[in-house]
Amino acid sequence: MQSLNQLLLAINGQRLQGDFDQSIANIVFDSRKAKADTIFVCIVGSQANGHLYVEQAYAQGCRAFVTQEKVQLAADACVLEVKNTSLALAQLACAFYGNPSKELKLVGVTGTNGKTTTATLLHDLFSALGYKAGLLSTVVNKIEQQAIVSTHTTPDPVSLNALLRQMVSAGCTHCFMEVSSHAIDQQRIGGLYFTAAGFTNITHDHLDYHHTFAEYLKVKKAFFDGLDHSAFALVNADDRNGMVMLQNTKAQKLTYALRTPADYKGKIIENSLSGLVLQINGQEVHTRLVGAFNAANLLLVYGLAVGLGEAPMDVLRVISQLTHVAGRFEYVKSPKGITAIIDYAHTPDALENVLATIAAFRKGATKVLTVVGCGGDRDKEKRPKMAAIAAAKSNQLILTSDNPRSEDPQQILRDMEAGLDADAALTTLSIVDRQQAIKMAIMLAQPGDIILVAGKGHETYQEINGVKTDFDDVAITQTLFNQLDK
Repeated sequence: MQSLNQLLLAINGQRLQGDFDQSIANIVFDSRKAKADTIFVCIVGSQANGHLYVEQAYAQGCRAFVTQEKVQLAADACVLEVKNTSLALAQLACAFYGNPSKELKLVGVTGTNGKTTTATLLHDLFSALGYKAGLLSTVVNKIEQQAIVSTHTTPDPVSLNALLRQMVSAGCTHCFMEVSSHAIDQQRIGGLYFTAAGFTNITHDHLDYHHTFAEYLKVKKAFFDGLDHSAFALVNADDRNGMVMLQNTKAQKLTYALRTPADYKGKIIENSLSGLVLQINGQEVHTRLVGAFNAANLLLVYGLAVGLGEAPMDVLRVISQLTHVAGRFEYVKSPKGITAIIDYAHTPDALENVLATIAAFRKGATKVLTVVGCGGDRDKEKRPKMAAIAAAKSNQLILTSDNPRSEDPQQILRDMEAGLDADAALTTLSIVDRQQAIKMAIMLAQPGDIILVAGKGHETYQEINGVKTDFDDVAITQTLFNQLDK
């Protein structure tokens, strides 16, 4: 329990009514969880407005409210009015859990592609170096090696600060987290103290939410604008918007790059299915990861680790031992010599990067067969672009469902098909059932061919009309290989 008066010192607002001398056991932003001894923060969201449920929360026993709109409640209700309840929620959560981000080194990684890989590799690297570290990612959250189910790329502020407090209590000295554009825009990271921030790249994505690329860019930049002068920011100088991230930041400014001059300079010496050989600031390192996109990710990992005070040679030693992240360029081999690559690529840029990497490994008559879909209730503009890229860089394209969610999967396929030229349209197959699409690719493939199953990566479910059913691309592909190779 904490004093409401003390908690409210964390936010600026006007006390409209009520006795603020009460104790608070929890902070909630879902009216269904509001009850006695809780403070209900009324969030104005895209799906619902919390201010419409204040009477319900009051009836359930809640007597403390934070609002940004006028509400009518009985005189015994404490009401604090603020300019932005989303930011207030984050600041309250930080205060409620004792500002745990100040008790460890919190590193945020943002960008369109590579966030999960970079954050996960950093967690694995620092764990190998002997540190107790936490991870907040799309795939999984971790307190040291204890896995906790992840529901969002970046959790809500209350869950986020609760996890950070658990990490501190467990003795963690570092936490590596993905920072999504949604989280930045919705103030989920408000009030957090970041020791460092990394930027991977920015390409077409989430325009269903941000509407324009300029707005998407602005939101990403806001993360760096909010850094403290004691932090450092490391950005990709190969990305034309990398330097934009640094324009107004107070943090120390650092860069990494494979193609342009930078503080951390990398060069690809070898790139094969067995791994990468990189030169980083003049030192050569062999890694198990593949592809130019992973070379960039590893360079960011190296720069952040060295920036956090680790010895360069120690970092390179551990980098040589790191393995792929679940659902990111993950291999499945068939008994008769077909290779399937499972990858989360769900943006045009990510898909193009993965297919370019595969193309570099092709030998002789090797064919590339791509199975890909697009998620429902998400950015529709990328659908034809992804189909066009896949068709141009594959010998056989099979369009299929990803997570249709509430949309008609046939319509999603039609949206993708709109990106195909006449020749590609003649050879492309559209199969709504994802398992059948993967099966068709295997049946069409010959020994030595490469199948890319793109879009879902680490996900172990498929969401159709609000219902999630078990669906794991890796497991299904392996099962089909075994069945069809008998």
